[in-house]
Amino acid sequence: MNKIKWTVGDWVIYRKQKRSESPGPRAESLYPDPHGEKYSYIVEKYWVVEEVRPNGELQLVTRRGKRHVVPVDDIRLRRPGLLEKWALAIRFREVEQVLRNENE
Repeated sequence: MNKIKWTVGDWVIYRKQKRSESPGPRAESLYPDPHGEKYSYIVEKYWVVEEVRPNGELQLVTRRGKRHVVPVDDIRLRRPGLLEKWALAIRFREVEQVLRNENE
């Protein structure tokens, strides 16, 4: 179980499972469907915590302003490490800018 204490504004890496005909360059764990028309894969998403709910869920915001609600103990959810914070800071700051623009 994920014992991380989350707060509003925390940066989050979420490993989202996707399925499509043409995976992007950040696709990981790529597997073709049995009939070969689509692929299943994982993409790391860089989101920010907007709300920590009392029922054990987080509301996360994407860089395009979409909201996702996930349980705090979701195994696909993690904090970025120090090097990831440095290397991916621009992605997280894009999300923070979305939140600032919405609050103006």
